[in-house]
Amino acid sequence: MPPDETDTPVEAVAPLTRGLLVTRLLTDAGGSLSQSELQRASGLARSTVDRVVATLARMGYLRVDRREVTLAPRLLELGNAYLAALGLPDRLGPTVLRLAEELDESVSLAVGDGDGVRFIQHATRRRAVSLTFGIGDLLPAERTAAGAVVATGWTGVDWARWRARRAADPHDQGFPAVSPRQGPIPDFPVQVEMAAERGWALDDQFIERGLVALAVPVRRPDGTVACVASVSSHTSRHSAESLREHLLSCLRTAVAAMEHELANDHPLADPGDPAIGLAAWTGASKQELGREFIESLARGLTVLTAFGADRPELGLSAVAGATGLARATARRALITLVHLGYMSTEAGRFRPTPRVLGLGVPVLAATTLARIATPHLEALAAQVRDSSSLAVAADDDRDIQYVARAATRRIMDIEITLGTRFPAYATGMGRVLLASLAPAELRARLDRLEPHPLTPRTITSRAGLVDALDQVRGDGYAIVDEELEVGVRSIAVPVRDRAGAVVAAVNVAMHSERRTSAECVVEVLPRLRAAAAAIEADLHVTQRFAPVPKV
Repeated sequence: MPPDETDTPVEAVAPLTRGLLVTRLLTDAGGSLSQSELQRASGLARSTVDRVVATLARMGYLRVDRREVTLAPRLLELGNAYLAALGLPDRLGPTVLRLAEELDESVSLAVGDGDGVRFIQHATRRRAVSLTFGIGDLLPAERTAAGAVVATGWTGVDWARWRARRAADPHDQGFPAVSPRQGPIPDFPVQVEMAAERGWALDDQFIERGLVALAVPVRRPDGTVACVASVSSHTSRHSAESLREHLLSCLRTAVAAMEHELANDHPLADPGDPAIGLAAWTGASKQELGREFIESLARGLTVLTAFGADRPELGLSAVAGATGLARATARRALITLVHLGYMSTEAGRFRPTPRVLGLGVPVLAATTLARIATPHLEALAAQVRDSSSLAVAADDDRDIQYVARAATRRIMDIEITLGTRFPAYATGMGRVLLASLAPAELRARLDRLEPHPLTPRTITSRAGLVDALDQVRGDGYAIVDEELEVGVRSIAVPVRDRAGAVVAAVNVAMHSERRTSAECVVEVLPRLRAAAAAIEADLHVTQRFAPVPKV
């Protein structure tokens, strides 16, 4: 349950409280609301909502399109800081992925959050009927197998909080990720007692009709529960009892491997993103935007980014040092975050809590590359006044497929719909993707191609294509001039994932009368590269703890 506002500490930062409220409301609404809807939902004055939104947009955490406010991928910096500090997804994620592959079922890790549980890792299987919950989603403890396991460690205060929430919200309206409660469920205290005795728990369609789950605790070396590992299935494949009978042994074996990993204290291969350190930037933004920028909100959120894999908990001085904030400013922000439940404290040390995942993660971690790219394509198309697109390699490796696009309104324009496929050898985006391949893979790919002339200028010889790809590799971009269609010229650059691999290409296409090839390099290429860099920045922060499908 949220903190009682009547108990708000005197030193709490009110603008930070309001900014967190707005962010959470947007998350609960699925990621988008109008400013009028935000005003009604928050109870704040319209001027306050406008200033909060302007500040969060300046930070890159929100986007404002006319009057629609939408969560932006950079907001994931906050949730990523918590997950990196927790360390469990980095350490246990590979085992989760292997188990999901082995069982061909969805596998999740969850931790307790108040009287609920939140997912911190999720590996799903592609099916017509599959689990729709993801990283950051909050579920009521009594309706999940993981919740019964988590509750084995509850204190009397925890149980009192759970009973109060059940009385105040009998239909689970406070949990946007789940459907309202329909009918009674088995006695939860009894389920918890059974979980403590057995060492596992079952969810027999408590959370959703047709969904069954099996959960086992993952313990730290000191015996405390670090998280809960769950396997979920559908009743068309397993009953709750058959899930236990057939999969409990495999799940326990995987959990033993996870516990072994937690017992081995070794540095992580990817310690995560460094502290963002926005303190100096916030001052400059205040100078530029004046009253519309709420510096105390921006600096308060900066505190959350101070934590990470090598900074799981910090003292006040360390927080101030990591963010560049004055100790007094950092202290007030920490007091506010502790009061609101986004931070815990013990013996002068602070640590982010699972509640941080409620700030955009359930929405943004479930996004796709196409959705990430679209706002940047639209901005690029508006700048150059020509259509811009994102394409990926098609399944057959011979074509490219358009997955995102921003068109312009012109008398002469290039009409392409999403899903359109073109031969990779005759397109700028296709050549960017081909040029990124390792030599052996490129030779194999060229062996499978059967180039034929689409226009008199189409390069079809193997030697000609190899030379063209060498040039693309050296230049870092591709220009294709009337090879796909007479009168069409395009310029394309790669989009790289967090590991540096080329996963897509973005282009600007135009009628050949609009610009010469040389003019494309001078006028379009810098903006095209800037758009690709913006897409990559959003992709990288989104990929930190969640896979990003292309479409």
